Amino acid sequence: QVQLVESGGGVVQAGGSLRLFCEASGSIFSINRMGWYRQAPGKQRELVAAITSGGNTNYADSVKGRFTISRDKVKNTVNLQMNSLKPEDTAVYYCTAALVTELVPGEHNYWGQGTQVTVSS
Repeated sequence: QVQLVESGGGVVQAGGSLRLFCEASGSIFSINRMGWYRQAPGKQRELVAAITSGGNTNYADSVKGRFTISRDKVKNTVNLQMNSLKPEDTAVYYCTAALVTELVPGEHNYWGQGTQVTVSS
């Protein structure tokens, strides 16, 4: 009923930039928060950045000043602009949305399938 589809991952050299894109579709009534998590091999999934419906943002300390999250509330999309990338940013990046659907009561979290970001040194 709800799908989150990411795109924009790839391979980039250290110091380079990538932009991730995620679109939520389906029987969506409202989206409260959207964000990006990442998971590197052998590590736990961690929050990278999130943005509320009011535009408030929060970032992991490791990406502050380098990454910028933005969203389009009309199109139900969220972007992550990643600059000055480092090898330690290498991970699978997942889009997430806390939303209310037209079919199921209450707010639920949905996840995308993930997109690989690889930063070479």
